[in-house]
Amino acid sequence: MKTKTGTRQVIQNPNNDIAISVTKLYKSFKLPTERAYGVKQAIFNRIIGIKGYKKQNVLNGIDLEIKKGEFVGIVGRNGSGKSTLLKILAGIYYPEKGNITINGSLIPFIELGVGFNPELTGRENVYLNGALLGFSNKEIDEMYDEIVEFAELEDFMDQKLKNFSSGMQVRLAFSIAIKAEGDILVLDEVLAVGDEAFQVKCNQFFNKIKKDKSKTVILVSHSMASVRQFCSRAILIRNGRVEIDGTPEDVANSYSLENAQNFRSSTSDIPESKSIIKDLKINPLSSDQVTQKDSIKLDISYSVQENVDTFVAVTLWDIMRGQPLLNSNSKSHLCSGSGQKSLIFSTNLTELNDANIRVYVSIKNSVDETLVFAPDENSPTLILRRSDYPDANNKTTNAVLFNRGSFKINKD
Repeated sequence: MKTKTGTRQVIQNPNNDIAISVTKLYKSFKLPTERAYGVKQAIFNRIIGIKGYKKQNVLNGIDLEIKKGEFVGIVGRNGSGKSTLLKILAGIYYPEKGNITINGSLIPFIELGVGFNPELTGRENVYLNGALLGFSNKEIDEMYDEIVEFAELEDFMDQKLKNFSSGMQVRLAFSIAIKAEGDILVLDEVLAVGDEAFQVKCNQFFNKIKKDKSKTVILVSHSMASVRQFCSRAILIRNGRVEIDGTPEDVANSYSLENAQNFRSSTSDIPESKSIIKDLKINPLSSDQVTQKDSIKLDISYSVQENVDTFVAVTLWDIMRGQPLLNSNSKSHLCSGSGQKSLIFSTNLTELNDANIRVYVSIKNSVDETLVFAPDENSPTLILRRSDYPDANNKTTNAVLFNRGSFKINKD
């Protein structure tokens, strides 16, 4: 199908081992900037050169090939273009420039609520959504019980969908989608809405489909743990272009590093002039190995060179997923004036059961301006590392001291 100079075609060629081919793909959107109230205003705006919109370039020349049987993770920061790419693959958007060839039947699972009617019951929506995926009523009859059982919604199917929580809707939609006999499955991060028990089922499904070389899966995710666990290949998109196309480990590390750098730059706006904060020290008071039942305690000390009120802000950064887990500050306990300052920071690990954690510490003044940020080249870095997660040399320990593992406190 042609739109402007772009093409999107679906073929069935079992002799070709390429499932998806994307060449020089471009896509932009017009974002309105001024509204014209009436024809006179619109004509006047055009005369003086006001378009009333600005052009946002979302995809800027994507080149990509995905082979049959691959499980490909696509990652990138919000606004990088990954969801737009998926919608073009699914046929929701069409390319402005470039060519897309899809070899086989593609089942998209991109946005919550697509293909659902909130005024219909859960049961009616199963048949509606199934029909959109190409199932006959007889086929849906045969798989209905399995769909409901997988979604764990037996007691809710005769309620209207608008009364379902977002998590329940996701479970139902995903349960229908995985029944489709498509060659290519396209999944967005919407699965993260499911609860822990449903996540276990999703993981089991992913492990099963990963072994099925007749299926091709594209997963957009912000979870680097999922990318590492399931994907055979990963792609990092930045500013509408493919930045890295490589192993899940390389791409996950690059994505986490990019997020950490952006976090630091957005948190820290320190002038080039000499900092008034000296001798920042972060010393763990906990034992070298702690479990989820324990708390970690850090002795944070620093010296203030001028008569400035300061406080400490601590962020625990999830290295695997590239996002903050905890932001904590002691602004309610300002340290007044110059001299030596110290603070004991403490938090438990109950909710931090699936992460390697880097500890970031900022010293700020009373108006939230960052005076010093650690880690930098002159300050220590602390890492909480799951004992059963890989270390820097990609080696894992066998110790799992509590539930899903314990944390080791290491100094980089």
